[in-house]
Amino acid sequence: MTNPEAHDTHTGHDMSGAQAGHGPATEHVDHERANSHAGHDMNGGHDGHSMSGHGGHSDHVAQFRRLFWIMLLLAIPTSALSGMFAMILGYQLPDVPGLAWISPILGTVMYVWGGRPFLVGAVAELRARKPGMMLLIGLAITVAFLASWGSTLGLLDHQLDFWWELALLIVIMLLGHWVEMRSLAQTTSALDSLAALLPDTAERVTGDEILAVSPSELRVGDIVVVRPGGSVPADGRVVDGRVAMDESMVTGESRTVTRTVGDRVTAGTVATDSGLRVEVTATGEDTALAGIQRLVSEAQNSSSRAQRLADTAAGWLFWFALGAAVLTAIAWTLFGLPDEAVVRTITVLVIACPHALGLAIPLVVSIATERAARGGVLVKDRLALESMRGVDVVLFDKTGTLTRGEPTVAEIVTVGEWTEDDVLAFAAAAEHDSEHPLARAIVRAAVERSLRIASASGFSSSPAVGVTATVAGAVVRVGGPHLLTEEGAAELAAVAAWRERGAIILHVLRDGEVIGALSLSDEIRPESREAVAALHRLGVTVVMITGDAEAVARTVAAELGIDRVFAGVRPEDKAAKVHELQRDGSRVAMVGDGVNDAPALAQADVGLAIGAGTDVAIASAGVILASDDPRSVLSVIQLSRAAYRKMQQNLWWAAGYNLISVPLAAGVLAPIGFVLPMSVGAVLMSLSTVVVVLNAQLLRRLDLRPEVVTREILGEGPSSR
Repeated sequence: MTNPEAHDTHTGHDMSGAQAGHGPATEHVDHERANSHAGHDMNGGHDGHSMSGHGGHSDHVAQFRRLFWIMLLLAIPTSALSGMFAMILGYQLPDVPGLAWISPILGTVMYVWGGRPFLVGAVAELRARKPGMMLLIGLAITVAFLASWGSTLGLLDHQLDFWWELALLIVIMLLGHWVEMRSLAQTTSALDSLAALLPDTAERVTGDEILAVSPSELRVGDIVVVRPGGSVPADGRVVDGRVAMDESMVTGESRTVTRTVGDRVTAGTVATDSGLRVEVTATGEDTALAGIQRLVSEAQNSSSRAQRLADTAAGWLFWFALGAAVLTAIAWTLFGLPDEAVVRTITVLVIACPHALGLAIPLVVSIATERAARGGVLVKDRLALESMRGVDVVLFDKTGTLTRGEPTVAEIVTVGEWTEDDVLAFAAAAEHDSEHPLARAIVRAAVERSLRIASASGFSSSPAVGVTATVAGAVVRVGGPHLLTEEGAAELAAVAAWRERGAIILHVLRDGEVIGALSLSDEIRPESREAVAALHRLGVTVVMITGDAEAVARTVAAELGIDRVFAGVRPEDKAAKVHELQRDGSRVAMVGDGVNDAPALAQADVGLAIGAGTDVAIASAGVILASDDPRSVLSVIQLSRAAYRKMQQNLWWAAGYNLISVPLAAGVLAPIGFVLPMSVGAVLMSLSTVVVVLNAQLLRRLDLRPEVVTREILGEGPSSR
């Protein structure tokens, strides 16, 4: 590793020392889970798995919304003109020829058109031998449909006219699935984002010509030209040139790194200040970028296999309802009442359809995600939100997450009568014409102190040495140890402690004499201290991971009170560190903002990306923190716990309704003269749905602003954990 005080080609500030490859959280885009809504194919797909893959969510939201409104319009005349519905509400249908056929015709349209997503899903669940909500809904609407036609044609009892119930079933279930689909954010493929790092074309040197070719056409041994501001098209070795490389999109490190002849460069990194010629050493699947892609893909495909709570409940409810229906049919037949057996059996199946259960989870998720957005938290993966409540380790990437990801002037020492302001003003004047991150940090520090920055002339930079400029008639130089060697000057004794902390050290010389030195480091976010303290209050272990040197990492960890540190971790090893924590039995949430964090984000139980990070990190996370405030993690934990409580309450209420109403509909109290009428069952079903909706609305009272949540947590006693 190069010395952190060495200098690069642009301003003399080599940022390769203590390089922080930092790792954001990974996404839980679970393809299997996306396919769990097998019946949501509304475009005629044969198997109903239209929701697999990364796209199509927004299309399905629009389709469910459109289908819901169409079915709602059809449900009004279907129900209003249904004989049983009129009888239940006590009004008389007019004696108009053909009026009795309107409900059957519209009901059939609703069954075939509006019920298709559920019927396709039911078939898929049967094929997979995993009966669940879709099969229960499909069974209920099919039984209601067949019974209603039997009643309409006079083949069955008139009480089996369920056209109104069929219409309500379809409309309410479509509403539930529309709400659910809307809560699934359209996600950008992490793999597409990674691929986008590569340039569209590469400039290959062929003899005396430079030809533009596709990166896919490159072969090992080819020489390519990388122009200033251009991306490296393939992994390779520098054969000509010296450049400050921006590797942030792959390493997560904000500081540029000097690369010169013989150094290796990675596909997707950017030459910031000059051009290079690179010999290709790896292409396609062999590149580091492709390796990260594979890690992300593997982590995505291997994570979050858990079934949703509602599906699990519906699976049990399916067998409960089916068993109850069979027992009902047998019991009533044995008592010599076959007609009543049919009525009771069908009533059981229809009442068992989980109206409220269908809304219990998606409605909570929808409201929770809306509240989260107001608190600066964007939920992409609902299982990530649910899982956050059980997290006992939060793994923070350092650079750009706990720290600002950009250098700042931390300390200044001076010589003789020179003041800190004098030294900083001279350094800022010399660096003023440079665009290098360290130069900008020095100028910014001078501006913050309201110092007058004198105009400079004769600016020049020397690779691995520093910058030189004439300021107020004096030659001012700013640089690292090579500058001191060149000038024959001694290092200031005070900087030894800075080096132990891994700081970047720059000396300032005026007319060949050292007048002071600057310590630059990655500034810790003030919110990070509160975030760590509040997580500890919740009983969560805080771990930091970074590509930085051990000294830098330990300094930050000690200042923040972090429990454990992984330092000097290479980008490709970050996911392994997450796995190491998981192997110890921990449930891990990973927070980061760089591409190199994507595999770790995918490996973690919950991946959280800082919103200011790269597209890939955002695409690889289940939760996105729109602000760069690390306290937002606390908002996610609190929301997860509150939402889970609501989900449990709703599931118990919704399932509880069925557990009580199904036996009553089956006639368990018939010996004492009570049989639950369909009308009462329908009212209870509607009431159950209303209760679920109102309970979910209580989530709107949550204030998820990070500062509010943190203040509440830090104000609690240990007993409230």
